[in-house]
Amino acid sequence: MTDIRLGSMVMEDAGEGPPVVMVHGLGGSSNSFQTLMSALEGYRVLRPDLPGAGRSALRPGRPGLDGLAAALRDGLRAAGVTRAHFVGHSMGTLICQYLAAGTPALVGSLTLFGAILEPPATARQALKERAAAVRTGGMAGIADAVSTGSVSAESRAANPVTAAFVRESLQQQDPSGYAAHCEALSAAAAADHAAIRCPALLVAGEADAVAPVEMARRLKERIAGSRLETLPGVGHWMMVEAPKRAAELLRAQVEATVL
Repeated sequence: MTDIRLGSMVMEDAGEGPPVVMVHGLGGSSNSFQTLMSALEGYRVLRPDLPGAGRSALRPGRPGLDGLAAALRDGLRAAGVTRAHFVGHSMGTLICQYLAAGTPALVGSLTLFGAILEPPATARQALKERAAAVRTGGMAGIADAVSTGSVSAESRAANPVTAAFVRESLQQQDPSGYAAHCEALSAAAAADHAAIRCPALLVAGEADAVAPVEMARRLKERIAGSRLETLPGVGHWMMVEAPKRAAELLRAQVEATVL
């Protein structure tokens, strides 16, 4: 494994074969997908820390999720990636949708965990308030709230490490970067779903309070030919709450599409 540094963005690059790009969500990093790496033997896996998250510094320039999508697209071009399978989680699923709609030649397939259509009005306001709270008080309170509210009660009881992982992921974020991502997501619009033509798999957690199953159903109706898998007893972090099933679904999706 090597690290590619592209401006302020750090991207892990591991393995050989058809490229798979994994795009984390709000409060996540390249580590959000660590549990799925063994399922991608025989593939080249690129895992960026988006600018402002993980090890990547927040950079001035084009704001919003469009700006994050553009930074990722530019980074992949610099890494020699012209077509890839895309895997997203939460906010990262929206970035993947933007790329699939706006740069269809780049995106061979989509696997979207906890997929977001666009934030509803109540969520937009809550994200703005969260950004303000983080800038004032740092990440500790938000890390506790998110690790409790986004992991299902069943997962927390069966494997407390899941909530601990999410809490640690949040605590390690730079407050200014996390706040900027909250504001970017609060202003995000839905992708042009009619322009998405690649195979798409949506993976929803039955107990996901962040991206409910109903949102995944609406997204399925908008993306032609897409499929929906629902995981019982699972919340928003299905890669750590149900890693075996998540890995099986991902492997089957990438194997079904030739780039």
